Amino acid sequence: MENYTPMLVQYHSIKKKYPDCLLFFRLGDFYEMFYEDAKIASKILKGRKVKNGVRLICTPGSRKIYLECLKNGYIDALLEAGAIITNPGCGPCVGTHQGIPSDNENVISTANRNFKGRMGNQNAFIYLSSPATVAASAIEGKITDPRKYL
Repeated sequence: MENYTPMLVQYHSIKKKYPDCLLFFRLGDFYEMFYEDAKIASKILKGRKVKNGVRLICTPGSRKIYLECLKNGYIDALLEAGAIITNPGCGPCVGTHQGIPSDNENVISTANRNFKGRMGNQNAFIYLSSPATVAASAIEGKITDPRKYL
């Protein structure tokens, strides 16, 4: 992994500078918060805290994945770090419930799409990244290279 450079996507707007502060993070999407995603995020967050004022919302894609993550301690590590675990299934990434961003709110997400309005608000800014980048960014409150936490 040391040969890979973390990447970030913001489809509907190209900015030369990332926002200084992110208030809203999302781990998981419609196609499931995969077991490996939770494993990576919990490893980074274990023993650390989500920055004050930041929301880290984690949505397992299925009951099976939720139970596996619970059994292996990943849910506990995320909760202890300050994450919010929603019920398994669809909702946040399509903007129907459980965490619609406010106007001008910056979101970093592991979802697979980020077209304008995708998460329920056309006036929010959505960045796509890996689970490792989301976890590291939740700790620091800004978009962060996760390699120092791996």
